[in-house]
Amino acid sequence: MLQASEMQKRFSHLQQTVSEASRTLHADATIPKDLMKCVDELDNECKSAKKVMSTKDDGRIRQWIDDLERIGDRAERACQKAGSLDTRIVNAVSSMHSELSDLQRQLH
Repeated sequence: MLQASEMQKRFSHLQQTVSEASRTLHADATIPKDLMKCVDELDNECKSAKKVMSTKDDGRIRQWIDDLERIGDRAERACQKAGSLDTRIVNAVSSMHSELSDLQRQLH
C-alpha cells in the first residue's frame, strides 16, 4: 500500500484528471450518453475521495479504486464503441483510464 501522503497526492491527481475529462466531454454535445454517464459517475465518485481516504481502511480504499477502474473500463469501451470522436475526447478518456489503472496496480 502507498504511504498516506503519496496516496493523497495520487488521489488529488486522479481527481484533476477525471474533472478535466468531464469538462472536455461536457463541452461537446455529440458525446454518446453512455460515455457521458461513465465520466459523470467517475466525477461524482472522485468527489467522495476525502471520505474514503479518511476511513484509513486499506480494504475499503482498494475496493473503491477497483470500482473506479471498472467505471473507467466502461468509459474506455464506450469511447471505442463511439468510433469517430474528437481526439481531445479520446485522449481525455484514455488519460483518465490510464491514471485509474496505474493507481489500481500500485494498490494491489
